[in-house]
Formats: sequence, C-alpha cells, structure tokens
Amino acid sequence: MEPLYLAKVSCSCCDTSFTTSRVRPSFKRQYKTDSDFCGYYKEGINPEYYVVRVCPECGFASTVNSTSQLSEKQRFNYWERIGKHWRNRDYSGERTCQQALETYKLALLCAQVIDESARVTASVLHHIAWLYRELNNREQEVRFLRFALDAYVQVYEKEGSSLNDAKLMYLIGELNRRTGNVNDAVRWFSRIVNDKRIVDSAMIKASRDQWQLIRSEHGTVADETA
Repeated sequence: MEPLYLAKVSCSCCDTSFTTSRVRPSFKRQYKTDSDFCGYYKEGINPEYYVVRVCPECGFASTVNSTSQLSEKQRFNYWERIGKHWRNRDYSGERTCQQALETYKLALLCAQVIDESARVTASVLHHIAWLYRELNNREQEVRFLRFALDAYVQVYEKEGSSLNDAKLMYLIGELNRRTGNVNDAVRWFSRIVNDKRIVDSAMIKASRDQWQLIRSEHGTVADETA
C-alpha cells in the first residue's frame, strides 16, 4: 500500500474541484516531538508536508481549519493581489520539504490577503518555522517563530484569556523561550502552574519542565522573574 492517497476537495475561492495528497493514518509513525509540538516521523513520511491544499486553477492555498467559503470581497482581494499572477502549478503528488515550504508560504500570503483568523495564521507561521528547523536554517526558523508568537498572543488576547487555554498559553511561553525572551517565557509558564483554574495536567507538567530548563540554563533569572 502506498503511503499517500489522493483526496478530492473544492477550492473555497473559485469552487474548482481538485485532488490533494494525504498520508494514510497507518503511515503516520511519529517517533519524537519537540517541546513546541514539532513532530518527527519514521520512514521519511511527514504528514505535515500535506496539510496545505493548493488549487491548481487559481492558486488559493488553505488548510482544513481555514475559512471554508470566501466572501466576494475576499475573492476580489485574493484575485487582485495573487490570483491574477498565478501560473498553473500542481502540488498533488509527493512533496519535498522545500515544496511543502512553498505551499505554506502561499497559504500564509492567502491568509494575509483575506484577513484569515489569527489562530489559522499562527499555525501556518509555526509550521513554516518547523520546516526551516528541518532544513537546519536557524535564522529563518527563529524569524518565523517570532511571527508565530505574535500571532498566538493575538489569539490569546481575542479569545484565550476567557477560556484559560493552557496549551495556547504554554505555546506562548515556549516560543518566548525559543526566541530568547526568557523573562516572558517564565511569566507564561508560572501563570499556568499557579492558576488553580487550569486543570490541564499535561500542560502544567510541560510548563514546570520548561521552567526548570530555564533555571538550569539561566540560573536565578527564572526565580527572579516569577
């Protein structure tokens, strides 16, 4: 059995039906996960390469969490900024890391043009950082982690503060840590650990672990900040 299969989808911008590759569940064999949830997979089959669907007709790129149907204004904005410059390209087959990066960057442009939700945009930015990590491009990885961090903070300010979203808070703390903002990282981790309303044991443990990591790497700064 081949690891990839073709799924039929409809473009949310031009309504064209097209096929996009997906990885069969039995081939999603993750063996390691980074502290910001970047996964590593066996046998060179990375399902993250196939998250973005790219319409070969108009070039609109999206994920399953993107806006399902665009308004006329969004379609117009997309066409004026990107669509009219699109030249047919087919991403339906097997993708390399570099090709996956192209699809995510296209998805980012589309998200910006249609004013997509901060949550979707943050996820796309974070995935781009993961791909640069795989390519060992530290400079670009950190650059996009910072962009993703800003977007996650927007999400928290709009919706997370009322939901006590521990995973979102943890991600904000962890991306602060990974981008060198140690003091801010500790503040976010300590909020998760000390807020009695938060009952997500996995995120509480992860926050304690990262807080301890900062202590071991930076000494008393972690205690002074908290």
